[in-house]
Amino acid sequence: MSVPQRGVTNPEELEHAPGRERENLEGWIPELASGEEIRAALEKAFDFRGDVTLTLKSGEKIEGYIFDRRTGHSLADSVVRLYPKSGNQKISISYADIAALGFTGKDTAAGKSWEAWMKKYQEKKAAGEKNIGLHPEALE
Repeated sequence: MSVPQRGVTNPEELEHAPGRERENLEGWIPELASGEEIRAALEKAFDFRGDVTLTLKSGEKIEGYIFDRRTGHSLADSVVRLYPKSGNQKISISYADIAALGFTGKDTAAGKSWEAWMKKYQEKKAAGEKNIGLHPEALE
């Protein structure tokens, strides 16, 4: 039997780390007055599992799914990468070109936690339903 070393975390304890609370961002339109507000809003947009609408300073609106962002020292050398809703190419947009951001799509991960599934399962079981199993929900 091995003796635990000082300062070493027990891997069994890591298996049960608490999850992160998710914000409901659907419909949110953040203020983008400063560089820090732009960076913070785009970080949230990266974590959002739905489409966003970016309004560029040119007036063009682009709706799509943000899959990557690359932050630099300034807004001009930071970019967000997304799959536009119309088209199949990836595009990159400089943070400095973004005038507004809207969380316009449905967050496909909302309510999909293990705890939410277990609650539904327990409700179905209590109602006497049979053959309850893990079945994916249909995507719209």
